[in-house]
Amino acid sequence: MDRQPTPEVMKENDVIDLLLRQHTIIRELFDEVDRHQGEERKRVFSRLVRLLAVHETAEEEIVHPYARRKLVDGADIVDSRLEEEREAKEMLCRLDDMDVTTPEFAQELNRLRTAVFAHAAAEERYEFSELKAATSEGERRAMAVGVKAAEAMAPTHPHPGTESAAKNLLLGPPMAVMDRARDVIRKAMGKSESGQG
Repeated sequence: MDRQPTPEVMKENDVIDLLLRQHTIIRELFDEVDRHQGEERKRVFSRLVRLLAVHETAEEEIVHPYARRKLVDGADIVDSRLEEEREAKEMLCRLDDMDVTTPEFAQELNRLRTAVFAHAAAEERYEFSELKAATSEGERRAMAVGVKAAEAMAPTHPHPGTESAAKNLLLGPPMAVMDRARDVIRKAMGKSESGQG
C-alpha cells in the first residue's frame, strides 16, 4: 500500500511553502508581542528573535545563493534582500538588549515590524515567486531539507555583518553555540530571579 503525504507535509517539503509559512508565523509573533506585557511579552519576543535569526540564516545559506545563480538578475535581487536583512538584524540587536516595558521598545519594535514586513513582501514578490517558476519540485524539496538543516544549526540571535553563505558557514556554528549558551543562562537567571521574589 503506497501512502501519499498529506498536503501539510508536502507543503513543508517545498522550500517556498516552508518559508511562506514562517513569514506567517513571524507576522503572528509580532502581533502576539503587542498583545502581551511584562514577562510574557519578553518570552514571546524571545521566540520572535529566535525565529527571525534562524530563518534569515537559513535563507542566507541556502535560498539566496541558489537564487543568485538561478534567477535572471539574481545577484541584484539577492543583494537587495541581504541589505534589508542586515538593517533588520541591526534593529533586532538593539531591541534584544532593551527592556520590553519601555516606550522606546514599542517604537523600535514598530520600526522593525515595518522593515521585516516590507522585506518579506519583497522576498515573496521578487525572489520566491521567481524561484518557484525557475525550479523543479525536486530542487525545492532539496532546498527545504537544506533550510531545515541550516535552521537546526543557526545562531538564535541576530549577527549583523554575516549576511553571506560563506560567513554564516564559517562563523555560524561558534555563534550558535554562544547564543544557545546565552539563552540557557538567561532562562536560568530568569527562573532563579523569579524564585527569589
